Order: sequence, then C-alpha cells, then structure tokens
Amino acid sequence: MTSASTIASLKDGNESVFAKVFHQHYERVYLYVLKKTGSAYLAEETTQLSFVKLWQYRHTLREDIPFLAQLFRIGRTTMIDLIRKQQTSAPLGLPLSGVPDLASDDIWQKLSAQELDARLQLAVRNMPPVRKKVFELSRLEGKSNKEIAALLSISVKAVEFHITQALKYLRRYLAVIIFLAGLG
Repeated sequence: MTSASTIASLKDGNESVFAKVFHQHYERVYLYVLKKTGSAYLAEETTQLSFVKLWQYRHTLREDIPFLAQLFRIGRTTMIDLIRKQQTSAPLGLPLSGVPDLASDDIWQKLSAQELDARLQLAVRNMPPVRKKVFELSRLEGKSNKEIAALLSISVKAVEFHITQALKYLRRYLAVIIFLAGLG
C-alpha cells in the first residue's frame, strides 16, 4: 500500500488500515522516542498518544507528504509536549516506603524511580478535583485535616474520606503498575 493510499484510507476512517499502520509502526515510534528520551515510560506514553492523535486528526493528513514523515512529526511534537508538561509539573515528593535508597551509580534504578514518580504524578492528576486538592494539602503541604476542612469549606469527616479514598486508589494503582512491571 502506498503512502498516499494509506493516507486516503485513514482519512476515510478505515479502521483496518489504522490497525495495520499501528502494528507496523508502533515499535518504530516507540524506539525513536526511547532513543531521544531514555525513558521507557515517556516512550510508551508518547507512542500511545501519537497514534491516538493520528486517528483523531487523520482528516488533516496531507497526501503529498510521506506518511511516515507525518507520523514521526506527530510523535516528535507529542514527545515535546509531554516533556514540557513533565518539566512544569512539580515533583510529588511522595515518600515511597519500601523503596530502597538509590545508589548514585545505578542509573537503571534511578530511571525506574523516575518512571514510578511520573506514574504517581499522573495518578494524582487523574483524581477527582476535590480529592486531589485534599490529598495534596495533606500529603504534600502537611496541613492537618482541620486546616484542610477550613480551607476547602468541607467537614473534617469529608477530608478523612477523601484521604482514605485517595490512598486506596494509589495502592490499587501501584499494585497494577508493579504487576505490569513483572510481566515486562
């Protein structure tokens, strides 16, 4: 299938062509981002988002530009966007009990810790707004439940509920991450 016919099929919403493109080029985009960033987490996120964007914005593809050039441009801009977001978001600084101190010369452990921190940040960002705010005030700013209740105009019981739910969510989230890491 030529580049122009692939683009035409994608523009027409042909899901089987999209699936074929996805399976043919997923690893190439992933390796490209991995080589640029050195982060498996960022490479995975970027690659997935790149294909989502490819499908969402398929109507903007140009038939006079090679398909791979357009796909890698999407990947590159997505990677840059994610790096910018990562640089502007404050580190969580969550204490990770049970995680050993990292030796300064062990780059793989540091990378794993960075990926875990990035995933935790993402998990916190995905919490409902009030729960996220309560969690951040409690765990990151060290405010008491009473102070949080006064700041947010909610009851102390509501604060306790949100913290409990946030911690349950993070425990389940981490369990899934650890399980998936064991599969890799």
